[in-house]
Amino acid sequence: MDKRCSAMMAADPAASSLSVPTTVRGLIFDCDGTLADTLPLHYAAWEETFATLGLHCSLEFLLRHNGKPTDVIVALYNAEFSRQIDIHQFTVDKERRTYARLGRARPLESVATLARCYHGRLPMAVVSGSNRANVERTLEAIGLRELFPVVLTADDGFLPKPAPDLFLEAARRLGVDPRDCQVFEDADAGLDAARCAGMLATDVRSVLRP
Repeated sequence: MDKRCSAMMAADPAASSLSVPTTVRGLIFDCDGTLADTLPLHYAAWEETFATLGLHCSLEFLLRHNGKPTDVIVALYNAEFSRQIDIHQFTVDKERRTYARLGRARPLESVATLARCYHGRLPMAVVSGSNRANVERTLEAIGLRELFPVVLTADDGFLPKPAPDLFLEAARRLGVDPRDCQVFEDADAGLDAARCAGMLATDVRSVLRP
């Protein structure tokens, strides 16, 4: 790491605790809750969409399924609470409300600093369970889009986290052996997916929300 990046990392104790072993050849980041402080924006969209149906969804339930695509979460809600929500329509409505809020997204600086430091030094990707429009809007809003030549989302046709498929495809596109990749995640589903892919999984929650 050059002196400028070393100084940036040293100025942020949380960022400096996110170590990258010298054996790592590629970095993969989740978006929401890892690179970007967007979870409150997503939760507000969830709450508003459920409210239009006269329903409520607890934060505990949403946190339990954090990292999974919206349609999967709605299906799980239907199953757990014996509801018959129209999954497609709910997903469209919720994502529309989310998109409208994402212009207010801000970077989670500790992880963002790490990404900026390794830009041009290691190939990097974003892998997210959100749809492409929302991920692209978020990365643009936080000023990090240009760092990532590879961005994979729920729209790319792969099995969602906790399946390893998205991470394996990201490694393939980066030209890096999965065993040489490090993943930064804030959700159990993403961490499980990374480990299943044979990658080094780093849980950023202890750093961002000690």
